[in-house]
Amino acid sequence: MIAPGTEPGLWQTARALVARDMRLLWRRRGDALQPVLFALLVVVLFALALGRDPEAMARVAAAVMWLAVLLAGQLAMDSLFRSDAEDGSLEQWLLAPVPLAWLVLVRVLVHWLTTALPLIVMSPLLAEMLHLPHDQLPMLLASLLLGTPLLSLIGGVVAALTVSIRRSGILVALLALPLYVPVLVFGAGSVAAVARGQDPIGALLMLGAGLVVALVLAPLATAAAIRISLS
Repeated sequence: MIAPGTEPGLWQTARALVARDMRLLWRRRGDALQPVLFALLVVVLFALALGRDPEAMARVAAAVMWLAVLLAGQLAMDSLFRSDAEDGSLEQWLLAPVPLAWLVLVRVLVHWLTTALPLIVMSPLLAEMLHLPHDQLPMLLASLLLGTPLLSLIGGVVAALTVSIRRSGILVALLALPLYVPVLVFGAGSVAAVARGQDPIGALLMLGAGLVVALVLAPLATAAAIRISLS
C-alpha cells in the first residue's frame, strides 16, 4: 500500500510508462518495423502500377503518401491496449493514483512516436519515389505532423472499445477507417491546394483544430471505453 504523500506524480508515471513501453518495443524490434515496411511496400506498388509516368505519379503522390501512412498505422492499432489487457496491466491502470486518461494519452503518444514519426521521417524518400514536386513536400510534412497524432487519438478510442474482443483487428479497421476520412481529406487536400496554387491554410487549420479537440476529448473517451470494456 502506498503511503500518503508518496503517490507518483503525473510526469513520474509518464516516464515509467514510456520506459516500460520502449523496453517492450526493443524486445519486439521486428514488429516495430512493420509499419515502415508496409508503407514502403504500398508506395512501391503504386509506383509500379503507374508505370514510368512521372507526371501521373506526381498527381497522386500526396494521396498515396497519406494512404500509406494511414494504413500503416492500422497495423499496430489493435495491439495498443491488448497486451496490457491480457497480462492484467490494464486493470492496474484503473487502480493507479493518476487519472486513467493521462495514462491513455501517454500510451497514444508512444504509439505515435514509434509508428507515425518514423514514417514522417521517411516521407521525403517515399515522396521522391513518387516524384512529388519539391515545393509540395513542406506542406506534406506539415499535414502529416498535424494529422497523424489525430489519427492515433481517434484510433485509441476504437482500440479501447474492442480491447476485450479477441481477433478484433478487422473490426478495429472497419470502425476506425470511416472516422479517418475527414483527416485524410484535409491532409491530402492541403497538398493538393498547393499543387493548384491555392491557399492551403484552411485545411491545416481544420487539422489543427481537430487535433486540439482530440487532445482534450479523446483520452477521456478512451478511458471511458476501457472502463466499459473491462466491466
